[in-house]
Amino acid sequence: MSEIINVTKIYLPDLEEYVSYLEKIWKSKVLTNNGTLLLELEQKLREFLSVNQLYYCSNGTIVLQILLKMIERESEVITTPFSYVATTNAILWENHTPVFVDIDPKTYCINADLIEAAITPRTRAIMATHVYGNACDVVAIEQIAKKHNLTVIYDAAHAFGVTVHGKSLLSFGDYATCSFHATKVFHTVEGGLIVANDPTKNEELHLLRAFGHRGDDYYFVGVNGKNSEFHAAMGLCNLPKVPALIAQRKDVCDLYTELLNWDKLQRPQLVEGLQWNYAYYPVVFETEEKLKEVFKVLGDKNIVPRRYFYPSLNRLPFLAKYGIEATCPVSESIAPRVMCLPLHAAFEPKNVREIASLINQTL
Repeated sequence: MSEIINVTKIYLPDLEEYVSYLEKIWKSKVLTNNGTLLLELEQKLREFLSVNQLYYCSNGTIVLQILLKMIERESEVITTPFSYVATTNAILWENHTPVFVDIDPKTYCINADLIEAAITPRTRAIMATHVYGNACDVVAIEQIAKKHNLTVIYDAAHAFGVTVHGKSLLSFGDYATCSFHATKVFHTVEGGLIVANDPTKNEELHLLRAFGHRGDDYYFVGVNGKNSEFHAAMGLCNLPKVPALIAQRKDVCDLYTELLNWDKLQRPQLVEGLQWNYAYYPVVFETEEKLKEVFKVLGDKNIVPRRYFYPSLNRLPFLAKYGIEATCPVSESIAPRVMCLPLHAAFEPKNVREIASLINQTL
């Protein structure tokens, strides 16, 4: 059997480099609770992202839940139907109601022109996703939010290292979150991040991440959103490699772009001024049937792409029990036809050529 080509391959640093951090952990005997390595990683992330305040947390879902806990109870949250299910799940988990607004047919991010019509007296927040690391219309969304006194939360799980007009994409909105899952461009095995652009909320965020107390003083309900020294060590190893990893991923993406038959495919249009991180390589087929045909052809060669994102989140089967119904024709059209092709920093050109050839032949 030929080697399986998965949609991604996890980057790991040199073992000796990681072990050098483990030796520091063994010497300090501090494993968690905001140890030296975690604080060092937070500081280096602030510098890398050019942001003033951030919180390194345990995963990319808990950070959404923490921020949604800061919203008035049982509110409506305007969100996108084209994202990973964690975006919608977090809203429901925190007893809010997701209000789906369709996506822009070019960028696949939430369509800012449709947001205002979805606002009701119960709306308290907009939670939008920078899809595949592409930027939402941050200027328009900020104007809408200010007009209606809404909190803006960006799910920037795909956007680490992305800038727009020279500014970190995570610096927009009241808050932005990121995922550091092992499959991401920058990872800490498991992990997440909150960037807080509202300095008045720093203490509340600190408490929400740490059970709601400092020492023996208890303030409100919080959760354990902290992360460990072991995860921070992985981040300290990987963070300096990010620019080189992005450059390598760019080479893979450029080759896909050169080789694929664009008469039969489409892909999202990156917004002006975006410096992308090449986190994913999505392609959209003319029909779902053609996607499934290509999926099988690749699978027969042990090549494993991913239907990402599918389904359109407004069509999740369990929404009915919450009484949620929404129609999002653009998202519902793209979601069944989109596929992310295999991509990672060390992906060999011969594999890109094979995949592109198989897709073009099938088309």
